[in-house]
Amino acid sequence: MKTKKISGLMILFAVLVIILVEGCKKYPDGPLISFRSRTERVSQTWKIDNYHENGVDLTSLMGGYTETYTKSGNYSYSWGVLNGTGTWAFQNSDANIQLTGISNQKTYTLVILKLEQTEFWYYYMDGSNKKEFHMIQN
Repeated sequence: MKTKKISGLMILFAVLVIILVEGCKKYPDGPLISFRSRTERVSQTWKIDNYHENGVDLTSLMGGYTETYTKSGNYSYSWGVLNGTGTWAFQNSDANIQLTGISNQKTYTLVILKLEQTEFWYYYMDGSNKKEFHMIQN
C-alpha cells in the first residue's frame, strides 16, 4: 500500500514539475532552459535561414541578409548593397526587441518566437504584413 502512495505522489510531482517548467518558457518555440542570458544569446551576427511574408516562403529573395546585435545595444543589418544601423533593446519583459533609429527611419518591434545560442526566430508587423525571420548563427 505504501508503494502505491509513493508512486502516486511521484507521478503527481512529475506532472507538476512539467507544468511549471512549461509555464516558465519565455518564448513559444523555446528554449526551455538556458545558461546564457538573453542579451548574450542575441548579441552576435545572424544570417537568414528562412523568411516568410504573410505565410509565403520568400527565403530565396533574402540571400546574403545578416543582422548584428551587440551587447552594448547597437544593431546593424546588411543585404547586398543595402545596410543600416540603429539600436536595440528588450521590451515587454524581454518578449520583444525594439529596433530604433534604423538609418534614421522606422522603429520596429520584433516579437521573439525563439532565442537560442544558434537560432533566433522573430516576426514583426509592417502594416498588415507579417514578416517572419528564422535566423541562424553566422
